[in-house]
Amino acid sequence: MLKKILLSSVAALTLNACATSPTGRTQFIYMNDNQVDQMGLQSFSDMKTKNPISKNSGYNQFAQCVAQAITHETGGQWEVVVFEDDTLNAFALPGNKIGVHTGLIKLVDNQDQLAAVIGHEVGHVLARHSNERMSQETAVSGGLSIIQAVTQPQTAAGQTALGLLGVGAQYAVILPFSRTHESEADSIGLDLMAKAGFDPKQSVNLWLKMDKASQGGEPIEFMSTHPSHGNRIDNLNQHMNQAVQLQQQAHSAGKQPHCVK
Repeated sequence: MLKKILLSSVAALTLNACATSPTGRTQFIYMNDNQVDQMGLQSFSDMKTKNPISKNSGYNQFAQCVAQAITHETGGQWEVVVFEDDTLNAFALPGNKIGVHTGLIKLVDNQDQLAAVIGHEVGHVLARHSNERMSQETAVSGGLSIIQAVTQPQTAAGQTALGLLGVGAQYAVILPFSRTHESEADSIGLDLMAKAGFDPKQSVNLWLKMDKASQGGEPIEFMSTHPSHGNRIDNLNQHMNQAVQLQQQAHSAGKQPHCVK
């Protein structure tokens, strides 16, 4: 009898947890989005308290300009913060928060390359990848303690929670997104930057530049948390014609961002 009850509970949970990503992929998501958003807000608040924020007006204006053009396509209010950090990294969190490191701003050649990174990160949020990973984790662990754990980042549970959100690197907890999530974020991000009027072809140049930078020494934080799979550029090129058409439509609609580094 107990076995039947458990099987029925699992079946009900699976049925109620079925969701669809922006690309049409079936997802297992049962956590409340508001809960995950609150975790993102808590994590971002902690970061702003513990990590130095850049006072470089040029960097801030550049990042704000690119991010605002991208998020104009998604809707909602997004907060963008530039952190004084030489690592080549950027991230987006549930709750509409975007962080950009000064090291990445120094690396990119133009607005389009920064748009490729921010578009990719926002793509993870739009596809609810953090919720998906946390839903899988809580389903396996059988509890929701991970929700409270994010408020205690120094604990093992808190570090795991931050890793699932995608921001655990500062605690040496690297939990890369899956190949599926990466490919999905690439596709969504490419369309986003193109719809905003940025040049999608620069996304390929950006990833080549990141790969080249990672060859010369220590692994790049962004590349360690977002693995550079051999088919990433192939995947981008497969979607490039559609993205170029979206960019042309954006230009026709008067969307031509001019974000100066």
